Amino acid sequence: MEPIVVSSLLLSGVIGLSLGIFGGGGSILAVPMLVLVTQLAPAAAVGTSLAMVGTTSLIASYAHHRRGQVKFNVALLFGLSGVLTAFLGAKLTGLVSGSVIMRAFAALMLLVGVGMLFSKGRMGTAKANAPRGRSRPMASVLAGAVVGLVTGFLGVGGGFLVVPALIAFAGLDMREAVGTSLLVIAINSGAGFVGHLGGGQLNAGLITLLTSAAVVGALAGERVARQVSTTKLRRGFGLIVIVVGVTVALAGGLGSPAG
Repeated sequence: MEPIVVSSLLLSGVIGLSLGIFGGGGSILAVPMLVLVTQLAPAAAVGTSLAMVGTTSLIASYAHHRRGQVKFNVALLFGLSGVLTAFLGAKLTGLVSGSVIMRAFAALMLLVGVGMLFSKGRMGTAKANAPRGRSRPMASVLAGAVVGLVTGFLGVGGGFLVVPALIAFAGLDMREAVGTSLLVIAINSGAGFVGHLGGGQLNAGLITLLTSAAVVGALAGERVARQVSTTKLRRGFGLIVIVVGVTVALAGGLGSPAG
């Protein structure tokens, strides 16, 4: 097996691991990995990322559902409000250059990395009995639409936005927010992926291979989340996201060997 494929599989497993533990975060590494390691063009990387992240999140959400941590009514409200914007975001990807996509990614990664490094009570670190917020349906719909747009345009799952939003606007506790966010990510990613179909740049074999590795990582991450405190893991992962974001920025928003 070629070194590029091996590296891509290992990194896909790490992305899945993060989804399983935190309910998000890892997907922001998918597009840079697919461009810099797997050497896909940015537009193809976005579509491939959506397939990987959507499938992995759907399977991981079932593991959380078995422990009663997925609120389907909230997931449908939040997820369906982002379906149209995710589809539109996917169409916008084809209208900008690969360098613009990667520069946007660098900025987003730095923002998310810093947030994971310094935030408290997010991304799986809060206690299960943390106080609930007040449910605000209209705010949930608006937040879901914004997340959908980001998901479709950049190919990220948006869990780093969904988890805090579910706590703030839907009144979920942390564990429910992590589990529910995975279903929201799956819905948005599916809509975004449909928007990328027909571009002729997606490789079904590669998607299947990388998604399989990500699913294994996600199932392992769900088990890890049950057994260890995720505070140090979250901060360590935040550092990784920052380092990758700086690398992408220093690369000048490069596209790929394919353009």
